[in-house]
Parts: sequence; C-alpha cells; structure tokens
Amino acid sequence: MMDFRQMPLFEDTNGDIAPSDEIVENTNDSRDLGTFKDNKRAPIHNWFQYPAGYSYNFVDMMFRQFDVNSGDWVYDPFSGTGTTLVFAKQNGINGHGVEAHSFVHWVADVKLYWEYDFTTLGYRIEQLLMQCRNTVAAQTNDVDLENKFPELIYKCYHIQDLTMLYLLREFIVNCIVDEHIQNLFKLALTQTLRSSAAAGTGWPYIAPNKNTGDKPPKNALRLFEKTVRKMYSDLLSVRLQDQDCEIHNVLGDSRNQQSLDNNQVKLALTSPPYLNNYDYGDRTRLETYFWGITSTWKEITQGFRDKLLVAATTQVTRGKHNVETVLSQQIAQLDSQLYQTIQDSVLQLARLRNTKGGKKDYDLMVALYFNGMLPVLQETYRVLQPGGIFCLVLGDSAPYGVHLQTELLIGKLGLAVGFQKYDYQEFRIRGGKWKNNPQRHKVPLHEGMLILTK
Repeated sequence: MMDFRQMPLFEDTNGDIAPSDEIVENTNDSRDLGTFKDNKRAPIHNWFQYPAGYSYNFVDMMFRQFDVNSGDWVYDPFSGTGTTLVFAKQNGINGHGVEAHSFVHWVADVKLYWEYDFTTLGYRIEQLLMQCRNTVAAQTNDVDLENKFPELIYKCYHIQDLTMLYLLREFIVNCIVDEHIQNLFKLALTQTLRSSAAAGTGWPYIAPNKNTGDKPPKNALRLFEKTVRKMYSDLLSVRLQDQDCEIHNVLGDSRNQQSLDNNQVKLALTSPPYLNNYDYGDRTRLETYFWGITSTWKEITQGFRDKLLVAATTQVTRGKHNVETVLSQQIAQLDSQLYQTIQDSVLQLARLRNTKGGKKDYDLMVALYFNGMLPVLQETYRVLQPGGIFCLVLGDSAPYGVHLQTELLIGKLGLAVGFQKYDYQEFRIRGGKWKNNPQRHKVPLHEGMLILTK
C-alpha cells in the first residue's frame, strides 16, 4: 500500500515539504510515472508521442489503488492526448475528459475510436497504402512545393521527404472518404512528421538549423507505411477488450461546469499545465503548420494559446492586468493567508522583473495560473463523490529563483474549496540537465503527485 503523509498546512522553517517515505509500488521506476516514457512502448498510447502527459502505468496504479471498477466514473480535467480515457476504455471504466487544445483533443479522439469493421479494415488499409505508393511514384516529379507551407516546414525536411509528406497529405485529405480511416491515416502521417525530419524536432523545441542539407532522405513514405501498419496491429490487440462503458472526450474548458452530475465521479486524475513557462499552445507548431491549421504565431495564439490555462509568459498580455490586483479576490475570501502567500511571490517577481533584461511576465503568469486552477478545483470537487479522490501530477517552479511550491499551494487551495485533506508523493527530481546553465536558477525542483480527498 502507498503510505501517503499529509503535508503541513504551511512551510516549515526551511520552506520544504517532506515527501512520503514510501515510493509508489508496482513500478520499475517511479520517476517515470509523471512522464510519457512508458507510453512510447504501449499500443494506442504511442500513436502520438506528446511529452506533456503521464504514464498509462500511473492510471493503472491509481485505478487499483482506489478500487475503480466497471460502472465507476473517472474524470480528467486536462485530458490531453487521452491517456486516462484510453486506459479507462481498455478496462470498461466510464470516463469524462476535457481538453482545450483542439489539435491535441483531435489526437485523443482518433486514439479512442476502435469501432471499425475489422472484417474489411486490414484489406482496406493495404489497398489505401498501395494507392499512396502509386500516388507518390506518379506525381513526385510534378510537385511544386512553393508556398505550400510556412518557412519552418521547408527548413525541417529533405526536399524528397517533404515531397512525399505533401503528396500523402493531399491523398489522405482528398481521396479517403471514410472519416475514421481518414483520421487514422492523418494521425499516422502526423506521427511520421518528426521521425522523417532532417532537423532536430525533439520536444519541446524545433531546431531547423540542424538540417545541414547534406543528410540523405529518410524515406517518409516507408516510415508512414510502417506507422499505419503498427496502428492497425494495435487496433487488433484492443478490439476484443471490454468496451462496455461510456467515454466522453470533450473539447472544452475544465474551468467551466461539465455535463457531470454532482457526486458522480469516484476518481479524478490529471496533470495540469506546470507553472514553468512551458508554452503548450506552441508545442504542436510543426504539426499544425504542416496541416495548414496555423501558419503564424498569431494564429497559434488565437487558435490554441488563448484557450488554455495560463502557465507561460507567452500567454500574458501585460497591458490587460494590474499586478497589484490581478490575483483573484475569491482566493482571498476562501483563504486570506494563502492569498497573501501567493501575492507576496507575485509582487516579488514584479520587482525582480525590472532588474532582468528579458523582463518576463512571471508575476502575472503566477497570478493567472492560480486564478485558473481555482475553478478547476471547484468543479472537480462538485462532481466527486464524498470520499472521492483527486490525483494531480504536478511540478514546482522557480521563476527568477522565486520558489513556488505548486503542489503545496494547490493543496491549500483544495482545502479552501472544501476538500478534507491533501497528501503528496514525490516521483523524481527535475531540472538536473540545466544545472550548468549560468542563467538558470539553482533551486532544486521535483515532480510528484498531489492527492486531494473530498
């Protein structure tokens, strides 16, 4: 059993939180529970390797730990590419997930559709792949790629691979009539984008300068075919699993009321955006540029960034806010001491900002983040059963060296909303790979799980 220890209501003299002594059991390495690492090897989960998520093993352990069974409901207010929902569907558990990023939500939709006619699906896939090969062979020499993509796309690929990717895109969009098979092929091509790139396209940054032009093409068509067949194999592996459950993958905002009844949910689990200036709106730029969904920073902002919980300075328009009053008075009404703790950090960051060359808007980012997390906690509290559990995978933050113990602050905010208690389990230490960066703070950071009990 996991031996969780309730955190102190306020920091001790060292400002530290004492984690539980016992690590979560039944995992080879608990450090991976809050990461996407395990999902890279798991059917369905690995159809899109989005790093902003946790392991399916984490979902498995939480379902077992809190005795979630068929007929129960689980809720994920930041459902991303659907890790919670996919695992719930595989195990016949009712699930309700909410995601505000429309492209990421679409990925989850495709991963969650398994209701194909399997008597013909394999034949149809091979037939379409043959048509893809014929299209690429027949049209490669006739393609004019000028003005087809934003400049970033051209910088990331060998011209031969980009030509293949473009012809595959056009075939999928214009020639595959069945919506679900078209989506399957679209996601396969999306997954192929990074593996076929000549530039550095690892998460979170794209490095087109690494495309020196002297590397041989990677044969995007071959990589695409391999991906499609792998996805078909995954579908065969899940088609006989219990699917007698309801799965709601909602494109929306978890700060708003959901179509869930009061006290309906047994377990809520999620990984909200970390308060670390990670721009979730921009992380899928390669994919949305390729598909023509966006082509500029402005379109990314309007299409994605403005709809997400504020967790990055790129989401902040300074002229819209007064740093003295931006932190929600509702937090002050619920817990005046907690309000003052957060406000002190906001004002400290405002002062530090004026001494830094970049003048990043960390102060407003912090205030807007906790403003946004409050209604998420309130809505999750509403839908949870009495005694229900809300698990959040979280990381702390130290912008300009000001340490924000996010899990502690959200734990206190949870108590203010009405939760009975909160507990914390550390998974891993973060930030070690930047330890030699002279511009980075020296505050040791961690990642772990906050558990709120209603």
